[in-house]
Amino acid sequence: MAIDIRTQGLKKPIAVAQYLFARLYEIGIRSVHGLPGDFNLVALDYIPKAKLKWVGSVNELNAAYAADGYARALGISALVTTFGVGELSAMNGVAGAYSEHVPVVHIVGCPSTISQRNGMLLHHTLGNGDFNVFANMGSQIACNTARLNNPAEIAEQIDFALRECWIHSRPVYIMLPTDMVEKQIEGARLDTPIDFSDPQNEPEREDYVVDVVLRYLHAAKKPVILVDACAIRHRCLEEVRDLVDKTKLPVFVTPMGKGAVNESSPTYGGVYAGTGSQPAVQELVESADLVLSIGSLKSDFNTTGFSYRTSQLNTIDFHSDHCKVRYSEYPGVAMKGVLRKLVERVDTTKLSSEKLAPKVVNEVSENRDDSETITQAFFWPRVGEYFKEKDLIVTETGTSNFGIWESKFPPDAVGITQILWGSIGWSVGAAQGVAQAVKDMEEDRRTILFVGDGSFQLTAQEVSTMIKHKLRVTIFLIYNEGFTIERCIHGMEAEYNDIRRWNYTEIPTVFGATDREVRKHIIKTKSELEKLLKDKDFNDAKGLQFVELWMPKYDAPRALKLTAEQSAKNNARME
Repeated sequence: MAIDIRTQGLKKPIAVAQYLFARLYEIGIRSVHGLPGDFNLVALDYIPKAKLKWVGSVNELNAAYAADGYARALGISALVTTFGVGELSAMNGVAGAYSEHVPVVHIVGCPSTISQRNGMLLHHTLGNGDFNVFANMGSQIACNTARLNNPAEIAEQIDFALRECWIHSRPVYIMLPTDMVEKQIEGARLDTPIDFSDPQNEPEREDYVVDVVLRYLHAAKKPVILVDACAIRHRCLEEVRDLVDKTKLPVFVTPMGKGAVNESSPTYGGVYAGTGSQPAVQELVESADLVLSIGSLKSDFNTTGFSYRTSQLNTIDFHSDHCKVRYSEYPGVAMKGVLRKLVERVDTTKLSSEKLAPKVVNEVSENRDDSETITQAFFWPRVGEYFKEKDLIVTETGTSNFGIWESKFPPDAVGITQILWGSIGWSVGAAQGVAQAVKDMEEDRRTILFVGDGSFQLTAQEVSTMIKHKLRVTIFLIYNEGFTIERCIHGMEAEYNDIRRWNYTEIPTVFGATDREVRKHIIKTKSELEKLLKDKDFNDAKGLQFVELWMPKYDAPRALKLTAEQSAKNNARME
């Protein structure tokens, strides 16, 4: 037998796939999402060898959504698809993860390096001999692209890609050719964990920024703190919470920042989203003489159609790769280190807060009327009382995303939503990924999904995966006869916003669930809702629950109506 001199010098020879999946396990991933395809099958054989679980999904789009949800709950995730047809189906989900700063390791099984070199006319290609076209597409929604073509470089490429994924909190694309899967590389590298520590700011520059921030903070008469999505994505919640606890300043979250702050804190004032805010919230934030804005993503739906009325002259922005004090920008000074030093150095005796944050409660009685009809205005405060500590609350693009603004979260509840990318149907796959992450972490927490009937029809198949893995998910399907968010934006009576009525509660049965594996409820009145939300078995259920919740066809949350109205004005101005 011929000796491969390229592997003779290896201290601990290991197959490429085994190395890759061992690294995934090392960084905390326990389940891998994706679908099998002929270009990734041999690689999939190595997943159980690395003590990882293969989740599988019904299609690649749902798998990408699920990987997104898994990463939001656990910290990072992995997705495996096949070349061309598989990866392109997943691209929408991966793009959403890129848009919203979610770290997903996307591994694509692709044709052999020999096939690529010879430009062979293979299936799943465009028939033009170009094997880089899909990787080039994927590179636009990845912070690193690794083509694993050379065994001498593969281990380093994998380690670098995983670090980039974590540090930048965005997807990476790893292209794994079939003839590289079992190539031997240096396994001794596995003895040294990948360095996932955050890059440190240059001390002098960081100290300077901290001093500038403190100067403005100590001088302010009406300062507030505003927390947004990137504080969550870039792992700054500990620093944020320490800052809030020490300064006792009024603190608000954006819709994308929901759950970033303990909403039971006496200084928590609610959700700020421009004109979509409660009047007291809008008045206090917009009259502040200093806004400490942490991790902002000022998208249209996150700001009620760009309706912020805050001045940059009164704003200090903290971001993952820079800080901005009024109109002065400090590139390369990341917020994590700055926030930590702010907590250490702020002089609380010099802080002034002329106004207290508005008291936040679930306004159930204020929105209750004599009718048995379940309105959006009544439902969201009421369901806020149903939530428990540490719940993971997934809301779909549509009425749920906007309605949840009116729900007060208990401590350590986590809001999971996709407001910037806003891909309809995302939440069903994401909820599966969230629940799988909870199971992998062996935590006793509920995953609660709110999804409209229109959105649900796009990705309903992922309920099958929830059943397959016996996940703990409670689904509230809002039955209101179509795409309500689209109706509000345009076409209230348009046929294209209508959908076919399904027998929704039978979906789990169609996907194979027995009566013991799922509990099903159809709720049409306030009385039925009250009874359900107070039921101990419903509150404590460990498996799948499916609630079909009837709401009026043309009803929508207050914030959605305002956002649609503002968006229409913006569109008119653009024209």
